[in-house]
Amino acid sequence: MRPVCIYTDFFVVCNGRNPRQTKAIFDEVHERLKRDERTLPRSVEGQAEGAWIIADYLDVVLHVFTPETRAYYRLEDLWGDAPLLTVEAAAG
Repeated sequence: MRPVCIYTDFFVVCNGRNPRQTKAIFDEVHERLKRDERTLPRSVEGQAEGAWIIADYLDVVLHVFTPETRAYYRLEDLWGDAPLLTVEAAAG
């Protein structure tokens, strides 16, 4: 996100097929970062609804969307000036 954003270095944007899957994605990321990196988010929003879960890890902000919510908010268009780095999904 640098140099177009002053409060974080990276946005991680991903989606699940439905709110249940977005919650599962967030839960897995949360547990692995907690266990492997001893890192907890500063804040988390949207966990109850699951349409858009946002977790602020300071240097990284995680966004987990349902497809409809991702299409509606279009973060990639909003932050189009930021450099894009595409990462393949990790296996199991």
